Amino acid sequence: MKPRTLIEAVKHFESFDNCKAFMVSRRWPNGVTCPTCGSQAVYWDSSRKGWECKTRHPKRKFTLKTGTIFEDSPIGLDKWLPAVWMIANMKNGVSSHELARALGVTQKTAWFMLHRIRLAMQDDQSGGKLGGDVEIDETFIGGLARNMHKDRKARMLKGKTGGSLGKVAVLGLLERHNERGESRVRAAVVPNTQWPALHSGVRLNVEPGANIYTDAYHSYKGLGPKYVGEYVHNVIDHAEAYVDGQVHTNSVENFWSCLKRGLKGTYIAVEPFHLFRYVDEQAFRFNLRKRTDADRFAEVIDAIVGRRLTYEQLIAALGENKSA
Repeated sequence: MKPRTLIEAVKHFESFDNCKAFMVSRRWPNGVTCPTCGSQAVYWDSSRKGWECKTRHPKRKFTLKTGTIFEDSPIGLDKWLPAVWMIANMKNGVSSHELARALGVTQKTAWFMLHRIRLAMQDDQSGGKLGGDVEIDETFIGGLARNMHKDRKARMLKGKTGGSLGKVAVLGLLERHNERGESRVRAAVVPNTQWPALHSGVRLNVEPGANIYTDAYHSYKGLGPKYVGEYVHNVIDHAEAYVDGQVHTNSVENFWSCLKRGLKGTYIAVEPFHLFRYVDEQAFRFNLRKRTDADRFAEVIDAIVGRRLTYEQLIAALGENKSA
């Protein structure tokens, strides 16, 4: 039985045997192997709920959590897996306070759990660069909306994203309708909105020859063949219109709406130091929005191996100052 809803997931993963069967099927579909040496000569120790490799070497003992975002966590998989289900599928995210109440853990624990799960939601760019028709736009997170244009001008002069203005620049790139008929977005925090930062982000993520669509913001100049760039650059001047046939940035602006709705409505306050994690989270859900809840859940689980985030790393630049 594979859970299809949150309530089914909670009931299903109450059983350790179900957790074990699910994790083994996703992590070791061809048989359990030692994370250290790769040997299949392992045996199950039911008293310790883990395996031991028969080959003699350090770290012979391992569990379902070893080598994953769950490693060294005292929280059981009966709570970890429903937590993954919730953040993967709740459209506007889930706050640490809400998760803490749902799982019966402290807010601090829930906050740490959510950030570890967000690590598995990061885009590893294994799908290659974006191509075809790509919309590009930048936005600012934080501060008051009525100060956005004034702040952007000030940031351009200072070349900053932090400081008293309280806004962080984020670059978004959205590929329209790939081979699967789906659009996908990539978004990343950038140091500023000057042309070197934006051009670097575009060239890092978009393949040469693509049709790119931007607004008339001057930092995008130089991306088209008229200059020294390698893209077919289409510009929509929002002072005159928002759509001109296929020339628009409405789709990536829709992603900004989803992102900001979650940040303002669910998380309320997010430290700039952690903003990229929340951007990754929303981009993950946006890119898989047409999939089922079970599919999104499985996608996160498939990405938990080889990723690790310690609490010390998480608060390195913040001391004990934590957001929701």
